[in-house]
Amino acid sequence: MGCATSKQFSRSAPAHADPAVLATQTSFTVNEVEALYELYKKLSCSIVKDGLIHKEEFQLALFRNSRRANLFADRVFDLFDLKRNGVIDFEEFVRSLSVFHPKADTSEKTAFAFKLYDLRGTGYIEKEELREMVLALLDESDLCLSDSTVETIVDNTFSQADSNGDGRIDPEEWEEFVKKNPATLRNMTLPYLQCVA
Repeated sequence: MGCATSKQFSRSAPAHADPAVLATQTSFTVNEVEALYELYKKLSCSIVKDGLIHKEEFQLALFRNSRRANLFADRVFDLFDLKRNGVIDFEEFVRSLSVFHPKADTSEKTAFAFKLYDLRGTGYIEKEELREMVLALLDESDLCLSDSTVETIVDNTFSQADSNGDGRIDPEEWEEFVKKNPATLRNMTLPYLQCVA
């Protein structure tokens, strides 16, 4: 699939990428899916002109830098790459972005955030994973905190979230932590994903 024009959307997009179908399966409207296709086309042809979003294109779109290593960007890319084939196709793009839609259910946002922090895919967030993500997020934001401040953030988060004291945060504990600390999901809603009709 090369870089398509907007007129090619309905003709060249596979049936499963039909805007009406994606709209029924995500938080997006048909118009929003069509607008996302325009964005997808730009992103998917920014470096490699094959109509798929590669990790470098994803990083360039998020951080204006395709070469800088970033755990946060890598983790988000991996979660968007639902087929685990190293690229993001349009359907994966829409399905993954749906969790950031203002109308997406909080439980979806909570589950996505949990997966983001569960770096090793064990079904738990361990202290080291939380530390790695905090450092990555600080780096991505160009913030520099002392090691002791980072440790305080990690320790405080763990003392609040690890309610059974087993040294790791399970999905249920995470859900309770998010309910008590809704700011945890602050970056999980992107208002501009919702078209105003």
